[in-house]
Formats: sequence, structure tokens, C-alpha cells
Amino acid sequence: MFLRTHRGWGTPIVMQGLWRTDGRVDAATLDSLIADLARGPLGRRVVRPRVPGARPRFEPSADAFPVEYAEIEAGAVLAWADEQASLPVDPERGPGWRLACARPAGGGTVLSLVCSHVIADARGLAAAIAAALQGAPPSDAGGAGGAVADMWDATRLARRVTEGTARAVAGLVVSGSRRAELRRFLHVSGKASPGTLCHSPVGMVLDVDAERWDAVAEQAGGTPNSLFLTVVGELARRDGETRPLMISVPMDLRDKGDQPGTANSVAVVEVDVSPRDTVGDVRAKSRAAFSAPAMTSPAGFPEEMLQLVPDRVAHALTGNPGERDVLCSNIGPLPDALVTIGGHRATGIATRAVHPGVVTSRTRLSAYLSRFGGSYTLALESLDSPDRTALRERAGEVLARHGVTARAW
Repeated sequence: MFLRTHRGWGTPIVMQGLWRTDGRVDAATLDSLIADLARGPLGRRVVRPRVPGARPRFEPSADAFPVEYAEIEAGAVLAWADEQASLPVDPERGPGWRLACARPAGGGTVLSLVCSHVIADARGLAAAIAAALQGAPPSDAGGAGGAVADMWDATRLARRVTEGTARAVAGLVVSGSRRAELRRFLHVSGKASPGTLCHSPVGMVLDVDAERWDAVAEQAGGTPNSLFLTVVGELARRDGETRPLMISVPMDLRDKGDQPGTANSVAVVEVDVSPRDTVGDVRAKSRAAFSAPAMTSPAGFPEEMLQLVPDRVAHALTGNPGERDVLCSNIGPLPDALVTIGGHRATGIATRAVHPGVVTSRTRLSAYLSRFGGSYTLALESLDSPDRTALRERAGEVLARHGVTARAW
């Protein structure tokens, strides 16, 4: 899916990690970091298979952009970060990632690490930085290549798709629920929503006290995650809007034994949030959604079948899967290894997905929550806010209603 969007079929996505330190990180440290990142999970590119029907695969790539440096005003961190996220990365030709450094007036350092979503998701990006800082050995960039491997992959894929499609068709014949599921999928994916937006994204990053956030969630009968969904749902809701908002929530499918750099091992669940829902209500709805089958392919049809058709056809069949009114991605705790770089302490870390340029999307607000030290960091990307100031003020009002204060970047 992410490779299709990189090629222009769907909403483009890049991941960005932002890292603030209390001192000036020197160039030698960053050059060393670049070299270590290139040997880690980010050091790879996608190559096309040699055999029709086989899937694209990763191969090692040590290519890296040089670190770009900038002197910025103290209040221009997010504007600079947006500029970095708009610079090109290429997961096929490489490099698929880039590191940049800003020196804000008044001291400190801000680092931006951007990568294609094809290369890593938010947790994979954080894990790649941690591995580089810890001097981890070079990672395995992917499976074995060559025509023989492609032939085996094409054969296995064709068998799975053939068998899975036969089972799905049989299920449609005997199961009314399967037919209804397919109709719902076609209804959601077939046409753009009347509320589709076309706007330049507006970003904001806020830090909140983690103990206070957790206490508010518990007092309201919820969890930190259900408070997250509640706050973002309120933030996205327009004045006077009474219908439920559909929130898509990525769910990590990685097993405990998976490598931390494994990219994009996620499915999406859907939670409907109404204006009168409490944090406790959202907790109950989330629990029900997480226990239900995740949104993958409809009616039992194998999702691998999309890899056997051209990108144009796959996009026509699926549109932008998982695209709803709101996206809430809880990234969770960030690695402890990120606490220092070059002897300087990290004072803030944010992770987010960015849609470079003007995008057309049903998703009016995307939100990313991560925890580092004693703070939660809430990164927001809005297609429904006129400017950054309006988004910051709106977020402050919603958080205040829940008894939480925030510090804006």
C-alpha cells in the first residue's frame, strides 16, 4: 500500500522523528549517526522482482544524504520541520531517508529524521535511531534475492491467492454476512466522501505531563489511549456537528520476537466516537473494536491479490484503505536509548506521519501520541484548520476541558 502511494496512487506518507536537545550536537556526532543509520534498518531500498507475480523486496543500500544544517528562530521549529518533511525521499532508487539539523536562536539542537513509510513506520523509525546510537550490528535488509527466490515467491503467492479467492467466493455463496461485508467495503472504498478535503496540512506538537494525563484518564474511567481518542475526536469535531466521527486506529501486529526495525506490521481498527461519549464510553468501544477482526481485506478475499494487479487497478479497488474522519496512532513509549546524543540530553521527541504538499483526503485530523520520560507528546496534522495558531488554541481548549495543560513546541 505505501509503495503505491509513493508512486502517486493515494495519499503520500512520510514518517518524521523530531528530536530536541539541550546543547549543540556537533557535526562529527551527526556524521557518525548518518553512517550508523545507513547500516541499520533504514539502509535499504525496494527492488522490483525479476519474475512476474513475485513481490517487490528489500535489498541493502548504504546511500545517504549529507546532513543539512540551518540556523532558525526559536519559534520556527515546526515550520522548519515541515520544510524537511517536504524534501524528497525515494524508497526505490534511494536514499529513502534523510537527516537534518537546526540550530535555534537561544541554543540547543533540533534534529529531523524523515523516511518513506515504505521503509519504516513510527516505531521502526524510533528503533532505527536507538540501534544507531547503541552501535548495533548491521541489520538484515531483507530476504534473499535473485530469480530463483522470485520464482518461489511468485509460486507461493499465486497459490495463496488462488486458494483464498476460491474460499472467499464459496463464502459469498453461502453467507449473507460475507456478502454484506463486501457491500460495505465497496461502499466505503468506491467513492470519495462528501467531506473530502483539499488543503495544505497544518501541524502542531504539544507536550503534556504524563502523570497528569494518566490520572485524568483513570478518574474518567478510561485509559491513556481512550483519553487520547476522546481528546482528538473532540478536537476534530466541527461546531454543531452531531454525527459520530469514525476514527481509524492502527494496531501493531508485530510479535514480541520480531525485530524492532520491522516496518509497517499493522492493521487498522475503527472506533466511532459520538459527541456525548465519555472517556469510559470510548474505552468500551475501543475494547470491542480491538477484539474484532481488524480491517484488512473484505469478505475473506486474500489481501495478497492486490500485489498481482497493477498499481492503478489496486488503487481503484481500495482507494486509501483505513482513511476515515480521524486517525489516532498511539506509538507508545520511545526507546530509552534516545535520552542523549553526543553527550546532550533530549528535551523533547515527537514522531508523526506527514503528507507532503497539498493532499485530498477524507481524514481531517491525524494525531500521534508517544511517551518519553515524564511527558506524552501529541503531534497533530490537520486539514481542517486555517493555520497553526488556530490549531494550537483549539487543542488548548479541548485539553483544558479535561483538566490537562500543554506546552506547544
